[in-house]
Amino acid sequence: MSKSTGWIKHIIKAKETGILVILILLSILIQIYNPIFLTFSNLMDVLRNTSYTLIIALGMTFVLIARGLDLSVGSVLAISGLVSALCMTNGIPVTLSCLIGLCVGAVFGSVNAFCIVKLRIPAMIATLGSMYMARGLVLVITKGQPVYPLPDSFVSFGQGSILGIPAVVILAIILSIIAHWVLKNTTYGRKVYAIGGNPETASYAGINVSRITVSVYILCGILAALSGIMTAARMGSGQPSVGDGTEMTVITAVIIGGTSLNGGAGTILGTAFGALLMNVLSSGMNLVGVSAYWQQFVMGLIIVVAVALDQYQRSKRR
Repeated sequence: MSKSTGWIKHIIKAKETGILVILILLSILIQIYNPIFLTFSNLMDVLRNTSYTLIIALGMTFVLIARGLDLSVGSVLAISGLVSALCMTNGIPVTLSCLIGLCVGAVFGSVNAFCIVKLRIPAMIATLGSMYMARGLVLVITKGQPVYPLPDSFVSFGQGSILGIPAVVILAIILSIIAHWVLKNTTYGRKVYAIGGNPETASYAGINVSRITVSVYILCGILAALSGIMTAARMGSGQPSVGDGTEMTVITAVIIGGTSLNGGAGTILGTAFGALLMNVLSSGMNLVGVSAYWQQFVMGLIIVVAVALDQYQRSKRR
């Protein structure tokens, strides 16, 4: 068997191929109903929206592979972007304001990790608590009012593009490449897979399970904060309402991409395709004219189907 034939069979068998085929077919159907879909401007809008989801989904991929869960990312997105915006409106330089926002994300990630690792609180409960705490702080700080105006340099970066490609898309691609390399080519990445596959065995093999677990939650918090900062830059203000429901969109995108809720399996490429599929579907329903009420139903159905498929694949592996 030639090398080219082997590569073709490998591509066909890859989990990501199925998602890509669905993505292509869905795009064709949407284009048939509304030719606007495949125009350059609309594709850039889809990629831009996908990038905000993907940045968080990268961190969620690490968390889920390590057999964790983080429901706080939407609220962390909101409070981090808001804190950065508040810093800027109070005269703090843009770079330092963004670093402070990232630190807020790291703090919430650390709180989640402490509750899960040290207090032995289930990840769902610990991160659900963080979600409500972060959202509550957002409302306490802002009283529900947006924070603006933000510096022109900050807003121009969030709304800007390079050779017609939005800056946030380029940022998401770079982060995806780095995340893929870390998972596939570093000792750290192999440890993440190991503790997701079997924490007890990983511990016996000399892996510090607690340390790796803490690191993936901090990483997820930082990436959620980065997405929040980029969202504030795009909108030109810190909005207290952003991020509502983001956690479910992100988790669904990661699961659709082949990452198991039970840990030990997943790829960055699959996550990227999953995030793109979610946003193509959302954009397509808007262009086709699907009611907002039905859109909520469809998204909920996708979540159920994605989890059901994950459980089915898990039973087959057993």
